[in-house]
Amino acid sequence: MADWHSTVAPPALARLLRTARLPEPVGHRPAYRELAGQIRVLVADGRLPVGSRLPAERELAVTLALSRTTVAAAYDTLRSQGYLHSRRGSGSWTALPEGSSPPGDALQPVPPHEQGRLLDLGVASLPALQPFLGEAAARAVEQLPAYATGHGHYPTGVPVLREALARRFTERGLPTTPDQILVTTGAMGALHLLHRALVGRGDRVAVEAPSYGHTLRSLQLAGARLVPVPHARPGGPERLPCWDLPQWRRVLQEAAPRVAYVIPDFHNPTGALIAEEQRRELLASARNAGTVVLVDETMAELGWGTAEAPRPMAGLDRAAQVVTVGSASKLFWGGLRVGWLRATPALVRRLATERVFSDVGTPVLDQLIVASLVGERLEEVRAVQLARLRASAAAVSAALRERLPRWRFADPVGGLTLWVDTDGLSGTALAEAGDRAGVRIAAGSRFGVDGAFEAFIRIPLTVPAAAAGEAVERLATAAAVARSGRWPSAGGAHPLAI
Repeated sequence: MADWHSTVAPPALARLLRTARLPEPVGHRPAYRELAGQIRVLVADGRLPVGSRLPAERELAVTLALSRTTVAAAYDTLRSQGYLHSRRGSGSWTALPEGSSPPGDALQPVPPHEQGRLLDLGVASLPALQPFLGEAAARAVEQLPAYATGHGHYPTGVPVLREALARRFTERGLPTTPDQILVTTGAMGALHLLHRALVGRGDRVAVEAPSYGHTLRSLQLAGARLVPVPHARPGGPERLPCWDLPQWRRVLQEAAPRVAYVIPDFHNPTGALIAEEQRRELLASARNAGTVVLVDETMAELGWGTAEAPRPMAGLDRAAQVVTVGSASKLFWGGLRVGWLRATPALVRRLATERVFSDVGTPVLDQLIVASLVGERLEEVRAVQLARLRASAAAVSAALRERLPRWRFADPVGGLTLWVDTDGLSGTALAEAGDRAGVRIAAGSRFGVDGAFEAFIRIPLTVPAAAAGEAVERLATAAAVARSGRWPSAGGAHPLAI
């Protein structure tokens, strides 16, 4: 079966081109170079997904009131730069140049010996709160002897944690029983299980563009063919994005993906919070297409700027096929490698049977710690963590607007991340310069299919408010280096380049 490509109609491309900002022109720019540059910007920041089929030269020329020669020259320029692939008789598709992939270590923790030199803006994860973690761990150790008399294998999870998670789903408006819960080794453990069970090699999976980088890579390793669906930004880049429902309906109908992977709650990386009505509409379209909706709720408890979050997607359309994934890592601590999924009892039993051939089960002690936190201390932990995030978000946003006023972003109302448009500056170049400037940066291309979103970076809101100014100052230094290729001062190495 041939790959499915979204065909961009000439009027739709014309509308997108009007939003594509180019760097300030130097002198006169020929029309074909202007057009090529606009299309290149659209591909690089993800508004025109990689693999989109562009209109025929003649059709686009008529729509844009340009000569066909101008459009042909623009397409030739894009092909020479690696942003367009063409096949005679079949058309032209957007692409990314060879070698545009981001640094491989951008999202890895800073090693201990580097922690004094590098500020880590690569990982969006909060440190643990004391005394909550220590007290929960002590309680878990007290409970452990009762479990140590057996073999310690719990493929579905220890009952006390499954019961606590089921209660929490029910409190959030989604009635749930423990037999609908499977405890996993982190949210990625849940996603790996689901990918193996639901996605065959060559199956199409619809994903948001951008989306969580680790999941995109996991799906690609599973052999899935990803169909990116760009977010809509009806209020411009300073407003949080939402789902482009016409595009979702078209993808679900025409591409017939096996699975749709979405992050509706404080999206990673954009911070978007999807309204309940949009959730209902997407679920209805997925139900009609026979598509399983895989909902990532790892950020759902992190609404620090909104009074009330929408109900879980699985509670909005009981007839739809919805599987929900969650995690203890974002709210409690990344070192607690405990995740879970909520699904039908039949799917839970199937996955529990299949997981014994991989990790058998999640460590019992970690499960008992999380059970104590979820069942007894959740609201206390949430209150402290949300206050911490609220302060950090305010400090980081203010510092960015003062020090890097041309960078653009929307202020989120929850989650752990800012999604920042770097005014055309390469996120990969920023990440490379950041190591010398003493800051680790996650390039935007980590969160796109085939390296899209090159002109973006993700900034975690886990920087303490007091350190926000220093973090942004180092970002500004990295930006100056990435633009010029040299340190701004003439007197040797930058003081942070140790």
